[in-house]
Amino acid sequence: MKDSHKYIKQFPSDLKALDQILSWFDQLNQPSIPKKVWLQYQLALAEGFTNAVRHAHKDISSEVSVEIEFTIAPQRLELRIWDWGPPFDLEGKLRNLNNQVDQESGGGRGIAILQKIADQLSYTRTDDNRNCLLVAKSY
Repeated sequence: MKDSHKYIKQFPSDLKALDQILSWFDQLNQPSIPKKVWLQYQLALAEGFTNAVRHAHKDISSEVSVEIEFTIAPQRLELRIWDWGPPFDLEGKLRNLNNQVDQESGGGRGIAILQKIADQLSYTRTDDNRNCLLVAKSY
């Protein structure tokens, strides 16, 4: 992407790192990004990281890091969260989402939130045995 800026950082696979992640992310904010879009991306980052730690890395040492890549381009944002967990069928989960979401539950709505925020949402396995959650949005 022309005129884009990419930021990459690794964080411990620990929910306690979320404050550090959000602090790092806030430093990347730019005046050209609408406030509503920025707040949605903060939420997407928190949900994506939390899912990586709770689900993808639940049986993996906390020494294994989660990599976060954030790209700011004119009128478009892309968030990628890389984990080392087992593969996960995001498309299948999205198809069954409406039947499974418990509105009374304290959790379980992260994927639905990501789907509402993103113009493009995917979770793919890479050749190096990592998974990449992509949350992309044009504004």
